[in-house]
Amino acid sequence: MSKLEAGVGGLVYDRSKRDWPSELNVLIALILIVAIFEILGRIVVGDSFLFNTQAGVEGFLNTARLQIIILQVSIVGIIAIGVTQVIISGGIDLSSGSIVGAVAMIAMSFAQRALVNGNPNPTAALHNSALLDLPVIVPVLVGIGCGVLAGLVNGALIAYTRIPPFIATLGMMVSARGMAKWWTKGRPVSFPTDDYTTIGHGVMPVVIFVVLAIVFQLVLTYTKYGKHAYAIGSNEDAARTSGVNVTGHKVLVYTIAAALAAVAAIVLSSRNLTAQAGMGVQYELDAIAMTVIGGVSLSGGRGTIVGTVLGALIFGVIISGFTFLNLDAYYQEMVKGGIIVGAVVLDQWRQGRGGRK
Repeated sequence: MSKLEAGVGGLVYDRSKRDWPSELNVLIALILIVAIFEILGRIVVGDSFLFNTQAGVEGFLNTARLQIIILQVSIVGIIAIGVTQVIISGGIDLSSGSIVGAVAMIAMSFAQRALVNGNPNPTAALHNSALLDLPVIVPVLVGIGCGVLAGLVNGALIAYTRIPPFIATLGMMVSARGMAKWWTKGRPVSFPTDDYTTIGHGVMPVVIFVVLAIVFQLVLTYTKYGKHAYAIGSNEDAARTSGVNVTGHKVLVYTIAAALAAVAAIVLSSRNLTAQAGMGVQYELDAIAMTVIGGVSLSGGRGTIVGTVLGALIFGVIISGFTFLNLDAYYQEMVKGGIIVGAVVLDQWRQGRGGRK
């Protein structure tokens, strides 16, 4: 029999029925996955996955691999921060990957230098010398502005026409990808200014990812915006009856998600020193997977940015682990698909278990 203890005002609570933090489950899963790759590494390749085993190498941990793990998920992780807020609010966003492609092309066009090795830039997208060698703030603001515009369209369609988020963002996904291809007729855009390249240089993507994760974790936890997001995702009708501006919040949350996708596009194009129309393909699926693995419920109303960050780390560990074991890339896709399905099944089980308590 469960032990009941006294609570505030004479109420009692059952310690056995307190919720187990979903983030703790994700953290345990992350540790287990790392341990599995560590064991497999010793058996298959005769080396450690996470620790230094070579003589003469300073440090206990393999810092190079840790940096690679975090770097390779930081850009999609920025997208996942926005997708987390959309899903918590009871929606879904399939357009973020295409927004990355469109914004990368447009932002890079305003970030190009006029001369390359003393000759005119052969990939100049804007055939006007006044639009080359611009201050770095110009392509950044143009890129984020394009993302905001796409998010406003998504949010307005969903909030005012009441069409399902899946359909609205699917339409934007196709349209934004078409815009990316049309902008330069499919030609890549390259040779950015030195100031623009610093945005994605070194560990800057990780810094941007961590700062945004901290900011939006605090926003979701302590602001009215966050409380309304959870309320709408849990029960939209009840939230509307309680006075929450559901329509305005939906427009805002999709705008923020698209703006974050634009930030990811700027970081990606800066890091790659080029922009192509195919950038960001399937990023939306990876971002959704990170949120689901991180404990965000696809039914809405539950989840945290902390969980999403842990979900992103699981993705990074899996990708790095398969590379470490010299396994082909298509195995990664199959395993990621299985993890996504497993995470959703676990979420449904948790909801059913919670409903029976």
